[in-house]
Amino acid sequence: MNDTSKPGNDRSDRYYQRHIFFCLNERKNGEACCTQHSAQSAFDRCKGQVKAAGLSGPGMVRVNKAGCLDRCAGGPVAVVYPEAVWYTYVDEQDIDEIVESHLKNGKVVQRLLLPAGVGR
Repeated sequence: MNDTSKPGNDRSDRYYQRHIFFCLNERKNGEACCTQHSAQSAFDRCKGQVKAAGLSGPGMVRVNKAGCLDRCAGGPVAVVYPEAVWYTYVDEQDIDEIVESHLKNGKVVQRLLLPAGVGR
């Protein structure tokens, strides 16, 4: 039974429909980190694409910076909530596909999913 009277059980009570968090952590000790893979550029690209598509703002999508998301071995990484979908990406086309498919249309980009067991 689905009780939509409880907060969080429908999308109408969410300030944002989705958040995407980009790991922008930088490790000074030489360990693997997302900044080694142009994570800042991907964040900037996503933020620009979301805005250009008219998806930004309350009730829609928020693009956020994050510190270490502890999945460094799969870096660079981003995660979309509330679905908790973890992505890895290579280039601007991957970011564009995440924006168009997932953030705009709600369809997960299967080919960019970070395998479940990948950690630090």
